[in-house]
Amino acid sequence: MADTTPETSGADGIRTFPFPTELAVGGVGMQVGPMGTGHTWHADAPLERVHRIDFHVVLLFTDGPVRHMVDFTEYEANAGDLLWIRPGQVHRFSRECGYRGTVLTMQPGFLPRAIVEATGLYRYDLPPLLHPDAAQLDALRAALDQLRREYEDTATLPLSLHTAVLRHSLTAFLLRLAHLAASSAPGSRQQSDSTFTRFRDAVEQGFATNHSVSAYADALGYSRRTLVRAVRAATGQTPKGFIDRRVVLEAQRLLAHTELPIGRVGVAVGFPDAANFSKFFQLHTGRTPAAFRAELR
Repeated sequence: MADTTPETSGADGIRTFPFPTELAVGGVGMQVGPMGTGHTWHADAPLERVHRIDFHVVLLFTDGPVRHMVDFTEYEANAGDLLWIRPGQVHRFSRECGYRGTVLTMQPGFLPRAIVEATGLYRYDLPPLLHPDAAQLDALRAALDQLRREYEDTATLPLSLHTAVLRHSLTAFLLRLAHLAASSAPGSRQQSDSTFTRFRDAVEQGFATNHSVSAYADALGYSRRTLVRAVRAATGQTPKGFIDRRVVLEAQRLLAHTELPIGRVGVAVGFPDAANFSKFFQLHTGRTPAAFRAELR
């Protein structure tokens, strides 16, 4: 999937590659087809180099094992497993592994917001690697095969109807996938009501400057107790633990994939004092920021 669209590079310096719209059949906001060797999002971006993308990727494997890094965790997928990579996640394909199966990519905004919420498209707290049982795998394969047939059939319907059918078929597949992802979370916790959703979105917007549970509760109009219940029900974590995990992840991304001085990394995630940042990072990872960076270079 070579693409000539230039990648973007945000303030954090991590290379982010956009959805290759011009390669999608009919220019719609999704693609589905076979995995294989030599594919990339961009001509200058070998997949084995660490990068991130601004769209969703779902890989359904027919062979394995395949090792794939997502946000500093190495996952090993085998035949029948799925890997769900969400926008903004730092990841890397393995140079040694042959990827075989079907790959689905989807541009944010292709589905309406109600479907996005129902399918948990931005549930970053859910595991990326999924292991369906035989019945779940059969249903997912059937839904994905149907989606692929609709995607490749550009002659039966006019583009507007073709796109509408694709959205319905994609929704059917994603609802099954979302159920599998939610049931795979620790303790099989399902997504709570909109309280957690609003908190998760607020943290994603504000984690770089706001680490206070009380401040989030006040801004969202909830009591601290209500927020604790909702976050624990959805993730098994406290709100403070959820915030801290997001801060640590961003710090890891910046330490691993940019040349920012450690002090500036701390400032970028809300720690103006370098010593406080180092203490926080070591408390949560067991390593100093300098040691973490050195391990990955």
